[in-house]
Amino acid sequence: MRIFSILTALLVTGILYLFLVERDFLKGLIGFSSNEEENLQLEEPAESQEQLATVEAKPVNVVATTFEQEMVDTSIILTGTTQAARYVDVKSETSGLVISESFRKGDNVSQGDILCKLDPGTRLAVLEEAQAQLKSAEINAVTATRLADGGLGSEANRISTQAALQANLAAVELAEKEISRLTIKAPFDGLLETDAAEVGSLLQTGSLCATIIQLDPIRIIGFVSENDVDKLQTGNPAQARLISGRSVTGEVTFISRSADESTRTFKVEITVDNSDLSIRDGLTAEISILADENMAHLIPQSALTLNNIGELGVRTVVDDLVRFQKVDILLDSPYGAWVVGLPPRVDVIVVGQEFVVDGTTVSVTFRENTL
Repeated sequence: MRIFSILTALLVTGILYLFLVERDFLKGLIGFSSNEEENLQLEEPAESQEQLATVEAKPVNVVATTFEQEMVDTSIILTGTTQAARYVDVKSETSGLVISESFRKGDNVSQGDILCKLDPGTRLAVLEEAQAQLKSAEINAVTATRLADGGLGSEANRISTQAALQANLAAVELAEKEISRLTIKAPFDGLLETDAAEVGSLLQTGSLCATIIQLDPIRIIGFVSENDVDKLQTGNPAQARLISGRSVTGEVTFISRSADESTRTFKVEITVDNSDLSIRDGLTAEISILADENMAHLIPQSALTLNNIGELGVRTVVDDLVRFQKVDILLDSPYGAWVVGLPPRVDVIVVGQEFVVDGTTVSVTFRENTL
């Protein structure tokens, strides 16, 4: 067994000697010469360089689409709520018992309709007394004036009777005003939000008679950010989508000049026709306000890319050469992105834009614009 181990070691040593020391002799035994190896080594780099030059000169295949500039309406989207044009708590200006039949909540009322009528009590007697005193004061004033003009009365007496006359006139006016306050009328056409005060109930000064709201026209209130407020102006058309899914149209009628201190947003009011009173107060709505019109391109978002310094843009083809064009996104849509910054007509690479750079020669296959 030991003899076989020694023979194996000698065999391995001989093979290593041939490969390391007698390499040329070994190549001669298997039919290769050192000259052929050198020629082979010289020929291979030359062939590789020729192939590399061929690869570098070959254009890169890309797919492009031609896009043309279009007019696009930019809209500002807000979330808001519907709000009645008027909302008034009609209150009593005097005290008294209600003697009129009351309206019920939900009733339509017109301007001038009597919502609450109060018992006059002694007010009519007070008015009659004031009117009687006024007649007496008028007679005294006329008599004093004639006497003073004839030299039979003093000027002081004439002035005193004139002052008494004016005081009695004021007393009559106060009594008439107090009686007019007994009838509480609707200040405008609207809808009762609460029942009017019941017959027999006692109203004090400041007590609620009824609450009336005006829903036509109705306002939709939203808040716009400080970045977008300068893009709006009164008169801009607007559309609102209510929580029910219904869409309504109107226009901007008010833009606040002062920002909310906590949110730094500005109040915007949209006025919408509501002649059928179908839009309720307090509904959530998504508001779209039409701002300025711009010329832009609608391109697929997948065509957008970044250059080496992080600028957003697209890679275009000009005379079979790639050119990077910086763009700004004007508006996102379900179909793509509206961008500005491109020529009116441009060929944009939509497939392969990530594998080319400025100046790359490309072989372009054009695809129809389906946006």
